[in-house]
Amino acid sequence: MKKVESSTVRANLITRSLIPENKETPIQFLKDDNVSDKLFYRRNHFSYPNFLTSFYYLPIEGFVYSSKTFSLEEILTFPPKTLKVVLECAGDKRDLFKPKVFGEQWEKGAISHGSWKGVPLRTLLQFTGLHADAKEIVVEGYDVGERTDSNEIVHFSRSLPLEKALDSNTIIAYEYNGYPIPFKHGYPLRLIVPGWYAMASVKWIKRIKVIDKKFKGPFQSVDYVYYPHEDNNNESFPVTTINVNSTIQKPLDMQILNTGIHEIKGIAWTGVGKITKVDISLDNGATWNACQFTSSTENYAWTHWSYIWEIKEQGEHTILIKATDSEGNVQPEKPMWNRKGYGYNAIERIKVKIE
Repeated sequence: MKKVESSTVRANLITRSLIPENKETPIQFLKDDNVSDKLFYRRNHFSYPNFLTSFYYLPIEGFVYSSKTFSLEEILTFPPKTLKVVLECAGDKRDLFKPKVFGEQWEKGAISHGSWKGVPLRTLLQFTGLHADAKEIVVEGYDVGERTDSNEIVHFSRSLPLEKALDSNTIIAYEYNGYPIPFKHGYPLRLIVPGWYAMASVKWIKRIKVIDKKFKGPFQSVDYVYYPHEDNNNESFPVTTINVNSTIQKPLDMQILNTGIHEIKGIAWTGVGKITKVDISLDNGATWNACQFTSSTENYAWTHWSYIWEIKEQGEHTILIKATDSEGNVQPEKPMWNRKGYGYNAIERIKVKIE
């Protein structure tokens, strides 16, 4: 039998659904900051769109002083900006909610990270101007399909308040990790909204429209809303900023280890500010020790951390991890349960067995 060389072994995305394609990243295999497009998680509401990129133009219209249509070539001439950004699905870790909630049962891999290059949205809006009555910026994608709750045919569309849309770090991206954005991740243009859950980063941008009222599209007013109560919509509010969070990449949950020295490692991220501390507990939260950062800490980017654990006691052990950001946000002991299962960020917890 022919020996399989280790170099031929490749990690694959974990399939959650095929139509539309939803696959998560095998988070334990990620070592670098720039996740390859082959391991970048995929989140879709509809099938992939069909459109002619050779005749691609981006119109900006609505409550502006002068509507304008940009060619892709023109957009490429503007001064660019490159940002390292975490993109996390709002449903990341949905599988961990108790009681369970309906929806794609994402585990810990609906998250990826890389470098996005593009032009600030506000640069394009300078050419059109904003009417005094302008309230929100709606970005519509080419992806379109039928909603199961209404049987309505809709494009995936989201809006941003003016403050976020005009932030210099909100960009219309055309490159990922130094190459044109892969088609499955939004080619040729994708909105990147750093610090917000990834539903805001609309793929395959079709048009941008400035409106004078609150956007009521279903992916804004029905989905991507926190519903704290199971049987009513009271106290609901929109999903926006990424919660402070962390994940253990090594060891795996329920893994069997030998006594000795082990490296515990993982990533931490947040939507506001940057990660300032990651703590670990090996005694069910009675005491906590600081982990070491093994990468830089930056706004919008994830941070790698590690901890060296010397263990001589056999048996079952629980490992807890919690992250803190520069705004003082700390992972809570329990998540904020909500009916659609968004924003899970409870203290990371795994079990291992020492033999």
